[in-house]
Amino acid sequence: MAPQSSQAPLEFGGPLGAAVLLLLLPATMIHLLLVARSGPARLLGPPPYLPGLEALWSPRALLLLLGWLGLQAALYLLPARQVAEGQELKDKSRLRYPINGFQALVLTALLVVLGLAAGLPLRALPDMLLPLAFAATLTAFVFSLLLYLKAQAAPASALAPGGKSGNPIYDFFLGRELNPRIYSFDFKYFCELRPGLIGWVLINLALLLQEAELRGSPSLAMWLVNGFQLLYVADALWNEEAVLTTMDITHDGFGFMLAFGDLAWVPFTYSLQAQFLLHHPQPLGLPMASAICLLNDLETIPTATGRRLLVSGWWGMVRHPNYLGDLLMALAWSLPCGLSHLLPYFYIIYFTALLVHREARDERQCLQKYGRAWLEYCRRVPHRIVPYVY
Repeated sequence: MAPQSSQAPLEFGGPLGAAVLLLLLPATMIHLLLVARSGPARLLGPPPYLPGLEALWSPRALLLLLGWLGLQAALYLLPARQVAEGQELKDKSRLRYPINGFQALVLTALLVVLGLAAGLPLRALPDMLLPLAFAATLTAFVFSLLLYLKAQAAPASALAPGGKSGNPIYDFFLGRELNPRIYSFDFKYFCELRPGLIGWVLINLALLLQEAELRGSPSLAMWLVNGFQLLYVADALWNEEAVLTTMDITHDGFGFMLAFGDLAWVPFTYSLQAQFLLHHPQPLGLPMASAICLLNDLETIPTATGRRLLVSGWWGMVRHPNYLGDLLMALAWSLPCGLSHLLPYFYIIYFTALLVHREARDERQCLQKYGRAWLEYCRRVPHRIVPYVY
């Protein structure tokens, strides 16, 4: 029997685009890790060297990564402070999700503190970022393959709208099954926030500790980057239930795109500012630090969780003010790294492209969901992300 085709339009350039991204995303991540530790730190230049397999492959790094995933999975299975229901599925059912991500962050922090007191060599972690990133990439490939094979036995109602094109490369990349689970363990929901975001914080902390060892104390810039990004992660996990309304959970399948993004891209590229500061210390005075803190505090724009189309407040100025807040916050993370290098600003460049693309996907879904009401909303709120600009 021929594979069932999806009526949903192909995204990311279709099968060819998916094949390119399967190679380009890991290569970009490795390039960033190499450039961050190099002297020139040129974002747009060639990498300082091409690492051999001996620099990338490490059984110890793979064991550390699998141990980390096992720890976070164990914390996921602990009793939750509450259990939330997701959006209604095609068969009218609703899946249930444990809301215990913040609990996992706190327990991880306690374990790290105990480990440091017992002599855990966390400051050695930055020297293993390259093999750890390579291990995370391999894990994402293998995990995505298992998810793809699992989805072959899933009923049509369990497939994601864009995950049944019939092309194996495209479906492997985008993900076939919407909510792959084994019993109550939801793989996509688990990976969405926990191992990557908490791993990002842990990498930042390790970079701070190594800077303290190298220079006597962490720099003000390193403290700011660690503090800003810890607040971001803590807020995301405290409000974990909000992720149940996002496109990742409600629309996208769980394939390589999300698996690689969650397990590899987030911890190893979102920590780029701290990596840069370890190898390229930047002077930062209190006046500038205070101004940057004010900019980061502007990220108080609310996210709409209701079904009504708001046309007042921030939501009356732009259609996606939460995206604008994310960009302002990303700028605040980068400014402590100074203005001499483009590399620390990779996150905001990448995130701008990501949000513009995501906004276009949102527009199509909202038009389909709200119809004429959405067209009227767009007429009343013409700007998408940045008022009077875009």
